[in-house]
Amino acid sequence: MNMPRLIVGLGNPGETYRDTRHNIGFMVLDEIARRLGAAFREEKRWSGLVAKFNGGHLLKPLTFMNDSGRSAQAVGHFYKTSPAQTLVVYDDVDLPLGRLRFRSNGSAAGHNGIRSLISSFGTQEFPRLKVGIAPAAGRPAGERMVGHVLGSFRSEEQLDLQNVIQRAADAVLAAINRGLDAAMNVFNRQPEP
Repeated sequence: MNMPRLIVGLGNPGETYRDTRHNIGFMVLDEIARRLGAAFREEKRWSGLVAKFNGGHLLKPLTFMNDSGRSAQAVGHFYKTSPAQTLVVYDDVDLPLGRLRFRSNGSAAGHNGIRSLISSFGTQEFPRLKVGIAPAAGRPAGERMVGHVLGSFRSEEQLDLQNVIQRAADAVLAAINRGLDAAMNVFNRQPEP
């Protein structure tokens, strides 16, 4: 059974970035920790916030997005968790807000956090849960991309945001409890709102 033992949520540390689209990985991990009754503690040796749950750990790297792999690799090494046992939750600007997509592996597709993980792990073979953040008009182009991913969710997006955080937490917990394949079968096929 391919149950993940390390769940990594990608984001940027600090109040400036707390509610930005790029931090949806952190938001999902906060909801998972709340449901599991797990508390994050800062671990300076790994440059991250770590919470223990029965069977594994949650990690929010504090290295900024572009260096996320350093923290994830250090925690995985310490707890003897392979990349294949590491599930990464992050924003995807190619998916509409509200959509989820599990993948068992793949390229960075322009995401600097995933690029850092691939570099640190030395492989693309790790599962991920992409959480859509694209606006209704589709993927922003050029300079608008940075403004979009580092911008906060608008008031009219709040309901979709809360719904997708809940569904993403459901998806991760399904992967932890029933395995990645079972979670993929449900959440990659589930009708989207």
